[in-house]
Amino acid sequence: MKNRSFIARNPSILVFLACLGLFTVAVTIASEGFGLGLISTSFVKTLGKTLCLCLVAVAMDLIWGYCGILSLGHFAFFGLGGYMIGMWLMYERTRLIVTESMAAQQIPPTPQEVIDSIGTQIFGVVGSSEFPLIWSFAHSLTLQLILVVAVPGLLALVFGWLAFRSRVTGVYLSILTQAMTLALALYLFQNDSGLRGNNGLSGLQNLPGVTASQDVVSIWFLWASALALGLGYLLAAFVVSGKFGSVIRGIRDNEARVRFLGYSVETYKLAMFTLTACIAGIAGALYYPQAGIINPAEIAPIASIYLAVWVAIGGRGRLYGAVIGAALVSLVSTYFTGGQAPDIPLGFYTISWVDWWTVLLGLTFVLVTLFAPKGIGGLFDLVTARLPSNRHGADYGPDAGAKREEEGQ
Repeated sequence: MKNRSFIARNPSILVFLACLGLFTVAVTIASEGFGLGLISTSFVKTLGKTLCLCLVAVAMDLIWGYCGILSLGHFAFFGLGGYMIGMWLMYERTRLIVTESMAAQQIPPTPQEVIDSIGTQIFGVVGSSEFPLIWSFAHSLTLQLILVVAVPGLLALVFGWLAFRSRVTGVYLSILTQAMTLALALYLFQNDSGLRGNNGLSGLQNLPGVTASQDVVSIWFLWASALALGLGYLLAAFVVSGKFGSVIRGIRDNEARVRFLGYSVETYKLAMFTLTACIAGIAGALYYPQAGIINPAEIAPIASIYLAVWVAIGGRGRLYGAVIGAALVSLVSTYFTGGQAPDIPLGFYTISWVDWWTVLLGLTFVLVTLFAPKGIGGLFDLVTARLPSNRHGADYGPDAGAKREEEGQ
């Protein structure tokens, strides 16, 4: 039994990856870019963004559902990943436009003139033309991709080290993570933050140097998002399946006992907090090029609260539950807030779902918390609990010679 492979011990992973693969192929075939044209390009982008939200929900489930840390700041890491890739997208696209416009001049521009012109195009909206220090690597796609992981990871590492070494736990830690998110959002709202303040970074859907239409680009991002979700899910399942997973579950259930057993609780917490921040950064880097724009409002604390609601509705402590919750709420939210849901006239008042969607979401969260604490994922427990045991003569107990299945019958 101990020699079984990781996949054999976790057959649900294959089921999830198979469903994800079939979903990706089906959308590709039905899309406008590569298939039958049954699904619009805008909806393909919605599905691609939903996969990214599922990935950050998996990260949230790791830190909350398995490690017991209710972080209300993981969408900050998600947004930072988007900002890092957005800086390169905006710089490179502007550079190509500026270079093309200056090519017609009789006297070729100097490299400094090109840089100054790029700076004016990007930062003119906030009354500046100089590149801030944080844009030092914006010209390099490789370095910005590294920063997609490094910046959220470094912030999580520093914040987590300060918080965990002080043994801040429970609701106090949740408040601290929320304060971190609010402080970051308020800083980014300033024009001198170096990221264009409230204007944010726009035009991210236009890939520099790519002449393919948005029909095709949307499918590329769908593939990338599906691949990232599959690899992220596989990584998360690997983390929670071994000894490391047992320790973090122990920290969630009884932190004092795990510390008494000699484990460095703070180290495990810090490792999980940093790992999930990096996963969230990758998800954000794939999400915002599909959204086309990112601004500080995306990092507001309410977004991280929504993230916790998704995981709770799907069923925390179950990776597939986090995916189900994020996908369901994201798609239903698109339906209600996109004007597709018909208003309900009551005579004295008309219910507009654009305004009432957040109320419906909050009510759903309360009902799930009260009557279905295991979330939607708990429904699978009802099914598997009724299935007969399939031990094939294996020992019931941990010792050889323990009562076997045949003897029990």
